[in-house]
Amino acid sequence: PHLHPVPVGVPGELFIGGDGLARGYLHRPDLTAEAFLPDPFSGTPGARLYRTGDLARFRPDGNLEFLGRADAQVKVRGFRVELGEIEAVLGRHPALREVAVAAWEDGAATKRLVAYVVPGEAGEPDVGELRRFLEERLPDYMVPSAFVTMEGLPRTPGGKVDRRALPAPEGERPFLKQEYVAPRTPTEEKLAAICAQLLGIEQVGVHDNFFDLGGHSLLATQFISRVRETFGVELPLRSLFEHPTVAQLAQEIEKARESSPAAPPPTIRRVSREARRMKRSALLGDQAKRRQ
Repeated sequence: PHLHPVPVGVPGELFIGGDGLARGYLHRPDLTAEAFLPDPFSGTPGARLYRTGDLARFRPDGNLEFLGRADAQVKVRGFRVELGEIEAVLGRHPALREVAVAAWEDGAATKRLVAYVVPGEAGEPDVGELRRFLEERLPDYMVPSAFVTMEGLPRTPGGKVDRRALPAPEGERPFLKQEYVAPRTPTEEKLAAICAQLLGIEQVGVHDNFFDLGGHSLLATQFISRVRETFGVELPLRSLFEHPTVAQLAQEIEKARESSPAAPPPTIRRVSREARRMKRSALLGDQAKRRQ
């Protein structure tokens, strides 16, 4: 650990020191050496700090806000993410009773965030609403790509959330306000298939929002690349942000096709036999001159 104090509002690992601190773990010198560290802030010889493994931050009023465990820190899309910080924000949503966030590795060996939510008395909330709630308060890379609704979170005998018992996301279409509408045209079918493959879900309706289903800026870039390969049209990246459903994007593809029609086939001119004979003679004459 760096053992540098952090400013108010910035998450950091919580250490405990003072007269009431234990001397160590009984008969466990290995754990004692790992968790009980010399206290650089005390003038008392032999003073130590206990490394709790918890994440917390000072609030402006001087109170400490618990954010979760430090071992719940993962790297997603190149960014280091504190799962406890996401849980603290998501837990403030009025429609939720309990929340947990975990990182799962998908088929491409990349991690994605999954939120587990237990609804309150109002019933299951819309995934799009939860996503927008987080987007207003957290960076894009800290917004989970999938939400799993549960009746209750699994607990350890000590009452803490048992993260190892959290189920893997099954790839089902999340709960959205709009009903599922199947693709109606070949273009919509291909777009829905691209979207489903990128997001790792089984069904994508034509009116489902790409970002409500778990899409983000990195996947958006891959989506547009697949569109270019599949349909042979160039769409700017912003088109997916402005038209995030299969139905809307299919219309943009048709517009792009109409604005850039296929090039006409080359014109084949008929050449007379006499013209071919004269051209052949000229070529033979040039070759004879080069030999001289």
